Amino acid sequence: MIEKIKATADFLKETTNFKPEAGIILGSGLGGLVKAIDVKHEFEYSKIPNFPVSTVEGHHGKLIFGILEGKNVVAMQGRFHYYEGYPMQEVTFPVRVLKMLGIKALFLSNAAGGLNKSFEVGDLMIIKDHINMFPENPLRGENIDELGTRFPEMSEAYDTKLIARAKQIAKENNIKYQQGVYVGSAGPTLETPAEYNMFRILGADVTGMSTVPEVITARHMNIPCFGISIVTNLAEPDITDKPTTHDEVQNVAEVAEPKLTLIFKELIKGL
Repeated sequence: MIEKIKATADFLKETTNFKPEAGIILGSGLGGLVKAIDVKHEFEYSKIPNFPVSTVEGHHGKLIFGILEGKNVVAMQGRFHYYEGYPMQEVTFPVRVLKMLGIKALFLSNAAGGLNKSFEVGDLMIIKDHINMFPENPLRGENIDELGTRFPEMSEAYDTKLIARAKQIAKENNIKYQQGVYVGSAGPTLETPAEYNMFRILGADVTGMSTVPEVITARHMNIPCFGISIVTNLAEPDITDKPTTHDEVQNVAEVAEPKLTLIFKELIKGL
C-alpha cells in the first residue's frame, strides 16, 4: 500500500510540479466549487496510477489542481464509496495521496438525509462529530507507522478552530447553518424507518454514506478536517409515500452549493 501511495503521489508531483496547501473532497451534486478554482492541472481518475474510478452519477471523477483565494488547492470532484465495491483502503486511498502531496487541511462536503426534526431541506450542517456505522474501518489491518499511529485519537475528528471560523463566516454573510453529528453507513440502500429512528436515538442529526472513512484516514495522518453536510431530504419514518431519489439529492445540493462554496473559500483564504 505505501509503495502505491508514494508512486501515485510521485506521478502527480512530477506531472504538475504543484504543492497544494489544502485538499477538498466534493460530494454528490457539489462539484461546482471547481468553477471558483483557477485550474492549473486536471486529471480524470482513470488516468492516475492506482486511483479507483468513481461510478456514481453526480461524481465527475476528476482531480483538480489550482488556486483558490490565493492558496494552492487540490480538489476531488467526486469521491469513492464503500457501496461501489471498493475495500475501505481503496475508498480512502486518495486521502493518503493528498497527504503525500503536502496538504495541511482537508475540507469535505456531502449530501445527507436530515434526521434532526428542526432541520429543513437545503440547510447546511457544520459537522461537529460523527458516528461510524460502516462494517469496516479504513485502518483495519497492519498499521503503516510511516502514516500514523496504531490507535489514533478521535476526540477532535473535526477541527474546532475551523468550525469556529466557519460559524463566523456564516454569520457575517447571513447564511443559515446548523451544527450536528453525521452518521455514516455503508448504503447503497437508504435507511428503513426503524433505522432512521435508531440513528436519532444514537444522537445523529444527519445520515450519509461517505465522509467518515475519509476523516478517520485523515486524522490517522494528523490532518485537520472540516466538513459540511447539505440536508437534501428529510427522514420522516412515519411517512412512507415520500421516497427519496438520487436526482432529488443532486438538485437540492446544487441549489445550496453557493453557500457552501463561500464558506469553503473564506476558510481556505484564512489558512
